[in-house]
Amino acid sequence: METEPSWGRSAADRRTPLVVVSGIHAGHVAATAEAAWREDPAGTALVHHDLREVTQGVVRRRVRHGDTDRTFVLELAHGCVSCTLREDMLPLLRRLSADPTVSRIVVQLDPALEPEAICWAIRHVVVDSSPVDDDVDVRAVVTAVDVPTWLEDATGETELVERGLGGSPDDERTLAQVAVGQVEFADAVVLVGSTDRWTQVRTEAVISRLTPTAPRADLSDLRFSDLVGRVPLDARRGEVDGPHGPLLRGQPSLDTDAGVSMLLFEERRPFHPQRLHEAFDVLLEGVVRARGRVWVASQPDVALWLESAGGGLGVGHAGPWLAALEPEQRSELSPERQVRASLNWDDYYGDRMHELVVIAHEADPREIVRALRHALLTDDELAAGQEVWATYEDPFVEWHTDPCGDDPATTAEPLRDTGHGN
Repeated sequence: METEPSWGRSAADRRTPLVVVSGIHAGHVAATAEAAWREDPAGTALVHHDLREVTQGVVRRRVRHGDTDRTFVLELAHGCVSCTLREDMLPLLRRLSADPTVSRIVVQLDPALEPEAICWAIRHVVVDSSPVDDDVDVRAVVTAVDVPTWLEDATGETELVERGLGGSPDDERTLAQVAVGQVEFADAVVLVGSTDRWTQVRTEAVISRLTPTAPRADLSDLRFSDLVGRVPLDARRGEVDGPHGPLLRGQPSLDTDAGVSMLLFEERRPFHPQRLHEAFDVLLEGVVRARGRVWVASQPDVALWLESAGGGLGVGHAGPWLAALEPEQRSELSPERQVRASLNWDDYYGDRMHELVVIAHEADPREIVRALRHALLTDDELAAGQEVWATYEDPFVEWHTDPCGDDPATTAEPLRDTGHGN
């Protein structure tokens, strides 16, 4: 496996190297980022936006570089923390990249922030006529994991606001959503703390399936440059997959380890919308993560994106299937999307198919498969055709999250924005 030798500035790429450090425990994230900064304090700029007072409309931005350590108080212009941070963080990264004394940048994320959203912004949000990706190069996303508590957080239903971590008073994200997303997007993982052997093995088995190629290191013996240097050349490095991207990035093991299993559910015939909705219970208990593309008979032209983390599950719109598009419309999609569709093309279904990846730590994979197959159309229902399918009661007409709320307004947002993260 080829890896980067270091994360210094290379002669071939004059952009300033950048590492993003994330995690659900602020102290662990700070210690990991500190380890990176201390390797070269004179040349490294360490950036951190503290959201502890965000509900009062205040964000504190700290920048450390050499002997300089400055804190600035930012007053939020509106309630969108992500937008406010992008408006401040992105111009700051551009200014730092232009500083000849800054050879690399470390971004220490607040626990409420997900690295996927920050990396998407770096690559796509225009600042002064171009994305900041023109000036900085994301070499790695590193996530710090508290080994004694991470698996419990990643499989529960606790909301961020219950831990005092929410980005705003109406932030409904769960610890599981953020904790799982941070590890899933990581190119490298720092393990923190000790626990019993069983918890340790199970936690690492889950991590290996969420991000199979990510090297790991213990915080107590962390050599940051060595860890980043072991990141494979084909790692994500801040690249955000769309809803039609690869589901098994890094080819994780499908074998069971310490009770942790991973299954890939693939079928052609559509789901009955109501029976699929009823089958969701098997994805909400004993499951760490479920994600992938599905199609329901009542919406034959539209791909749906399903994603769960712990006890929460969301369904979002993933755009049209290629089979529902005219040839000239297909040509406007990415070549990668067209190639993947052609490899699995069916004369009858086209590219329509279910592709779900499920990581379970307590649930029986056979029960999950049984419940999902029961939700597929029967032979008689399939033969009835699309005119009959269109009459089925469809709980997926609007994007929504489970468990369902009484107020229709609570069913208008997916668990995650399937375009580029929260």
